[in-house]
Amino acid sequence: MPKELNTSQAVLIAPNIYWVGMHLKNDPFQCHPYLIKNGDESILIDPGSMIEFSETVRKVKSIIDIKSIKYIILHHQDPDLAAAVPEIEKLISRDDLQIVTHSRMSVLIKHYLVTSSYYEIDKHDNQLITSSGFKLDFLTTPYCHSPGAFVSYDPLSKILFSGDIFGGIDESWDFYADETYFDKAKQFHQEYMPSKDIFNYALSKIEKLDINLIAPQHGSIIEKKYISKLINDMKNLDCGLYIEEKYNRELMDTIDELQKKELVLKERNLLLFEQSKRAEIGEMIGNIAHQWRQPLAIINTSVAILKEKNRANMLTKDEIDDKLEKMEKRVTYMSETIEDFMNYYSPDKQKSWFCVNTAIEKALDIVNLEQNNRGAKITLLLNSEYKIYGLINEFIQVLVSILSNIDDLITTKNLTDANITIAMHRNNDYTTLTITDNCGGIDEENLSKIFDPYFTTKHKSMGTGLGLHIAKMIIEENMNGFLSAKNIYNNGTKLGAEFIIKIKNEN
Repeated sequence: MPKELNTSQAVLIAPNIYWVGMHLKNDPFQCHPYLIKNGDESILIDPGSMIEFSETVRKVKSIIDIKSIKYIILHHQDPDLAAAVPEIEKLISRDDLQIVTHSRMSVLIKHYLVTSSYYEIDKHDNQLITSSGFKLDFLTTPYCHSPGAFVSYDPLSKILFSGDIFGGIDESWDFYADETYFDKAKQFHQEYMPSKDIFNYALSKIEKLDINLIAPQHGSIIEKKYISKLINDMKNLDCGLYIEEKYNRELMDTIDELQKKELVLKERNLLLFEQSKRAEIGEMIGNIAHQWRQPLAIINTSVAILKEKNRANMLTKDEIDDKLEKMEKRVTYMSETIEDFMNYYSPDKQKSWFCVNTAIEKALDIVNLEQNNRGAKITLLLNSEYKIYGLINEFIQVLVSILSNIDDLITTKNLTDANITIAMHRNNDYTTLTITDNCGGIDEENLSKIFDPYFTTKHKSMGTGLGLHIAKMIIEENMNGFLSAKNIYNNGTKLGAEFIIKIKNEN
């Protein structure tokens, strides 16, 4: 420690920022409170335990009236940092005194009998801005070494108040760190940081800051010239869980196993998608065939009539023109049908804003539910202004899967009075689309299974059991939403089913 540095007094480390701690002789665990002078909204950082209480208070009073402290920052809840707070509260004696900490720690700090209100950083955008305009930014560093741990950064002085991070243990304590400081900090971090991964997550946040000085709660203050190398050395430090070789090996095996399972799940989902696409091709061909039967029959009939009348020399020019015009219209319709289906099944992966009404209209055209079942009635309660962000073709696929199931149900049960209502509404968080029918509902024993892969109650010629599973994956994995189903009852009688699609509103 330099001779000219007198730690029996407060030490100025930057304009209006002071070290107000106590040098504990022959104690490797030095604890450091800091004071930011800011008029009647001054800030005391990590005031410490009762061991340093008298010295800290004396040094604070040598700089400011202690009653001008409005904020006490607690980077974690341990007694070496927070135990003196109740006594300091009594000296400050301000109704507006606030304890600045994380909500995960305020529930523990209260056990010191702290009486002041809490300024929980995670509920204030991780910032503190005083009425004078002084600002501190907070970076959460979870589990380093507390669940709610954080560090404080002053963008004006570029000082990082780092709590336990960058702390050191050494009996020959120096106020300012030198190039050998990593050796002093190494033991502390190996014992107090839970794991290399968690510690590196915190370091990755810190290294993005422009830092002139690091003021930790333990160890020595670190100047800019040593910071970059120290962070790099810290990144390679095995600590916490990794110190125990057996646990380290078991942890690595567990991580490796989880990664393998994740890969298997990805391959399984890819296979499901491929199988779904193959099923869709068969479904597309069946739908095209269904749409083409009537126009082909009309064309075939027209050709037969033309042939017969031609043989009998009974054709007139007007009749030829009329038959050709009708056949041309049918061919145009068939061409448009092909175009519609090709657009629907094209692998368009470019997300965009699209009108929900447009997707519903396209899905209804594809399923053609009212024509397939002449007694079916569809009621639309829509809003043409509602748009959502995502893949319109995949959203259409979801609607087609749901509507096709209703279509199959109507056909299977030979229903003549089916009613389907498609309704839409929006609140601040979600755009919700509901598809409700009166087709008897879903068996309660199957309700929890309908989105499972390969689950189907249909004959194998009518379904693969993948449609609703893929639909749920599209909504929940690709579109940040939810897909669910429930039965609709009236006076205890099950009337039908309702599918609910909720898509989170994008900004």
